[in-house]
Amino acid sequence: MDIPRGTRVSYGGLAASLGIPRAARAIGAACGANPLALWIPCHRVVRADGGLHGYRWGLDRKRELLAWETGSPAE
Repeated sequence: MDIPRGTRVSYGGLAASLGIPRAARAIGAACGANPLALWIPCHRVVRADGGLHGYRWGLDRKRELLAWETGSPAE
């Protein structure tokens, strides 16, 4: 919930910031189980290379949310 609007963080980066650097897969699983899309912004978590990966509501929606937050057209 502390990922600022309009920014992205990798699964591994988020795990490291939480003090559990080897838990990138657990972060992914937690994001996948998130039922509160906008209140807990898992759409801001991306692959290490910046690419989009898995989203409970589909990659098109993840892409649109990220674009909406930055005010740019969807990728």
